[in-house]
Amino acid sequence: GTARALLEQAASRGKDLLLDIDVQGARQVRERVPEAVSIFILPPNPQVLEGRLRERSRSEGALDPSIIRRRLDKARHEIENYSQYSYILVNDVLEVAVAQLLAIVTVERQLRSHEPGEPEDLERYEAMARNCRQFAARPALAPVLASFGLGS
Repeated sequence: GTARALLEQAASRGKDLLLDIDVQGARQVRERVPEAVSIFILPPNPQVLEGRLRERSRSEGALDPSIIRRRLDKARHEIENYSQYSYILVNDVLEVAVAQLLAIVTVERQLRSHEPGEPEDLERYEAMARNCRQFAARPALAPVLASFGLGS
């Protein structure tokens, strides 16, 4: 878990804190910190996820098929909760996902600070972030959900 003091310390310093947490942890953070920005990052399909899990397991020296199957099942369950998040990122092309994450952080930081930004960069970031908002991301999300055997 992430200590509340760590969250408060980051906020008092004007820093963003990026948490890599599961659906349950994200729910707890949103309950305790309603202004938190939630971003659901998911793979484009189960085959890509399985390949990433196998690669990770291979590098950790623990290629156990039952563990990979459990993690795929857990991922499917977590993906069912995508609608609880403000933003949705499909991590298909790493460079694109990183750019989208940067856009979301930049726009959200701008919204909170109310400071003027670089207009051309801000407009580009706003467009990228807007496309990742949950309601806007749903059409792109539909084939991902279908590949995991889930409806939209």
